[in-house]
Amino acid sequence: MEGYSIPVLNEREIRASAGILFLATFFSLMLIIFKNNFLPIKYVITVFFTDFIIRVFINPKFSPTLILGRLIVRNQNPEYVGAKQKKFAWIIGVILSGTMFVFFIIVNAYSPITGIICLICLIFLFFESAFGICIGCKVYNLFYKEKAQYCPGEICDRNAKQAIQKTSWAQLLIIFLFIAYIFLVIFLFNDKFKENPYDLFGIFGTAHTQ
Repeated sequence: MEGYSIPVLNEREIRASAGILFLATFFSLMLIIFKNNFLPIKYVITVFFTDFIIRVFINPKFSPTLILGRLIVRNQNPEYVGAKQKKFAWIIGVILSGTMFVFFIIVNAYSPITGIICLICLIFLFFESAFGICIGCKVYNLFYKEKAQYCPGEICDRNAKQAIQKTSWAQLLIIFLFIAYIFLVIFLFNDKFKENPYDLFGIFGTAHTQ
């Protein structure tokens, strides 16, 4: 992009892509937990691994999920971020998804290792898509002396928070009281909430059970 001294990427399409991968991975994980169905996760891992290989070793503009992300956010103004730290984060993605590929596709086995890696991937994807926080990019700063440029939300350059970004003690107290409220609801209504809801209009033909 003109006006930038280093290669940059569109953060909005990256976040959209992360959301797509998170949803696919999370859905596949739920099928494993509740249905003991490992088939979808094998497809997701294969797609995940292939997509990140394209990003790192070919060109991110040919990544299928990034292209989908671009289509989804095509009407939004781009937010440019440095490509170096993103590539470093994607290399971590290649390592994680490659390890999962070996275990699930080649060895056809699962273990606590695959469970931990899957959880790490979900955390990375969730933070990227929901908060715009690239955990892999933060790891980049630990390995490279060269400071990352054009970070999401300009966090690389910002030293002082604007007024709207500051959190007061009253707001922190609200968070604490809200947590206390949740525990109170659990204490008072847990037995009531355990009751299965009944089919109000009898559409599904299921009987209400206590």
